Amino acid sequence: MLKNNYKGFTLMELLVVIAIIGILSSVVLGSLNSARASALEARAHGQFKTFQTALELYKNDNAGEYPPDSDRDLPSGMEAYIAGGVWPEGPWPGSVYDWDNWEDPDVSGARIYQISVRFCPTGGPLSACVFPDEDWAEDFDIDSAYYFCISGNCRSHASQPVEYPGKCVNCAEE
Repeated sequence: MLKNNYKGFTLMELLVVIAIIGILSSVVLGSLNSARASALEARAHGQFKTFQTALELYKNDNAGEYPPDSDRDLPSGMEAYIAGGVWPEGPWPGSVYDWDNWEDPDVSGARIYQISVRFCPTGGPLSACVFPDEDWAEDFDIDSAYYFCISGNCRSHASQPVEYPGKCVNCAEE
């Protein structure tokens, strides 16, 4: 009678262990992706609040006026109110912050003040846009934005209607 003295694992045991490790790693990676997405939004919200404070300080020092609109750059005169004197990069890869000070196209004499995160270069093309892989960005287009409304009838872009795809992080839900 032959005695089996092998002290290794069978192929079936190895395959079961590999399958279990694969399942566990997919669960962990899914959780990490969700946590990363939440962290990016939290970073944007924190920076929006910091910018809002800086803009209010600017307004207090400048006869109640916000700085003029700036196209994806720190508004002129805001250097002293923002740490380092520069806008930080946007939280999502390829995104940039933008200060919007627009005349409201729907209400004569009214203004829109908001801070936006833009995902497309100025003037396009759409193929150069880098949108987040999030449900809220599913319908985004070249003028879409993730934005924080300071006052006015905020929207993704002044050239677009209020209902144009975008995400306002502090607008009242209707």
